[in-house]
Amino acid sequence: MSAIAFLLQTIRISIPYLLAAAGGVMSERVGVIALGLEGLMLSGAFGAALGSYYGGSPWVGLLGALVAGLVITSVLAVATLRFKANQVVVGVAINLLVVAVTRFFLRLVFDSASNSPRVPGFGGEVAANAMLSSFANPVVWIGLFALPALAWLLYQTPFGLRARAIGEKPEAATTLGIAVGPLRLKGLILSGALAALGGAYLALDQHQFTDGMTAGRGFIALAAVIFGRWEPMRVAVACVLFAAAETLQIQLQGAQLVPSQFVEMIPYVLTIIALAGVVGRSVAPAALGKTE
Repeated sequence: MSAIAFLLQTIRISIPYLLAAAGGVMSERVGVIALGLEGLMLSGAFGAALGSYYGGSPWVGLLGALVAGLVITSVLAVATLRFKANQVVVGVAINLLVVAVTRFFLRLVFDSASNSPRVPGFGGEVAANAMLSSFANPVVWIGLFALPALAWLLYQTPFGLRARAIGEKPEAATTLGIAVGPLRLKGLILSGALAALGGAYLALDQHQFTDGMTAGRGFIALAAVIFGRWEPMRVAVACVLFAAAETLQIQLQGAQLVPSQFVEMIPYVLTIIALAGVVGRSVAPAALGKTE
């Protein structure tokens, strides 16, 4: 494989990581642990497939993904912001709930236990080079600019200043007249939308929803957030690094030079190694996971 082809495939694979990680940064910057990224991505993937199938357009699919992400975000917000539930427990529960709900509706709506029928997606059907045609997908460009745009939002706008303040010391923010609850809700909504778009990319790029199709990408995106120390541009680099590892895994599987079981471990082993080297030295937002 040429270097250019490797780079293009890495970019394609990085899109769901970039979108989910952007959602993770936003959520954790306002003080809510982003452990539910996997569930948000999976709900977005199912919503995109459902909307695209019945609406006959990938644009309707994107709308379906955003609606699905909003529903799951609402559950998360009610549990963590209204009832002050433990955020780790809620995140795990969200992931388990979405796996079960998408499996149930996959059977109910599409009469299948494994995948949906083929749905309309962006590009890839008429272009000679499917890899290049992926860049006709608007979600690719949203993914590429998500973290730079988030960096601008966090560091160049009043909203970003307030968001970082409530993630570090909400008591001090309250004394300055900042409404912590509503601002955290806004951050969660933006986080849910970004993560749902990451799932939508998977469904529309593959032109179908497959049971459990996120396959741990939400957890890898969360690892990228920690590895990038909650700084959007560092997180973007981490996402590309993990995507490159996945691209290498795909190429090694095709070459059959190494037993497939070891090749499949590459992205996850890299994630563990990366976190082992950075977790002890990284400093999370001070109010992360703390209820008022």
